[in-house]
Amino acid sequence: MSPIPDRRLTPARPDLAARRLEGQVEAVAFADPLPMRVVTASAPLRREPRRDAALDTEALAGEAVDVYELNEGWAWVQLAGDGYVGYLPEACLAGDAPAPSHRVAALRSFVYPGPSIKLPPLEALSLGAGVAVSGESGEFWVTAGGGHVFKPHLAERQVHEPDFVAVAERFLDLPYLWGGKTSLGLDCSALVQLSMAAAGLSAPRDSDLQAAGLGTAVDACDGLEGLARGDLVFWKGHVGIMTDPDTLLHATAYTMSVISEPLRPARDRILAGGGGPVTAIRRLPARAAQ
Repeated sequence: MSPIPDRRLTPARPDLAARRLEGQVEAVAFADPLPMRVVTASAPLRREPRRDAALDTEALAGEAVDVYELNEGWAWVQLAGDGYVGYLPEACLAGDAPAPSHRVAALRSFVYPGPSIKLPPLEALSLGAGVAVSGESGEFWVTAGGGHVFKPHLAERQVHEPDFVAVAERFLDLPYLWGGKTSLGLDCSALVQLSMAAAGLSAPRDSDLQAAGLGTAVDACDGLEGLARGDLVFWKGHVGIMTDPDTLLHATAYTMSVISEPLRPARDRILAGGGGPVTAIRRLPARAAQ
């Protein structure tokens, strides 16, 4: 029997595991997945089934999840998009929600109960959230649930942004939040993942997984020379995006916000503060950063 792989990506506990892992991991019981979707604007995915447990990431409206356990208001799930495993509030999920036809293309957009901006909003959806559109009313798309969203704020799911870096730049000055994945607050690796998703590019959730799985290695030596727009610069537990050969965009706890700053001073500050040296630089396909 192999040891249990990365707990972030493996739906396996000593007492319960996904049935597809039977014979690969040890567990008392195995379960088939129950397909559901997130039906709230966002949902916190926590490491343990407690409201005060660590926030590992967030799932956005419309995201598909595989549920392996429902217990006392919590769902133990694996996110279908990036494979992350953890606990979502059961109230954030539904099994009969339609698949999204559109995605939110604005940083944040309100959902109204009718076709008027003067009505009190029902909720606010963040960039990347999925919306099932069932019709239209004037300047608004009508959602399957009867909500109304300003048409220019949505894009069809198959329509992608031409430049993920330009998407990332729109998050400038927004708050930093560990585990966050919305325009209310996000962390460094979420900035990369969300921006790439808007451009139709898949990325793992955490920076170590991104460093191991995205693009090709760039040897910039100690001088950090020869970098290009769209290159990803990694430290242990941190990642930033180059917006030009000299400038780093990243969500950082240093300012508790998304900032743009010269790379070399940022490198020196992180090293002096105990964050360690740059561990990797990865270059994505040319179409990702135009």
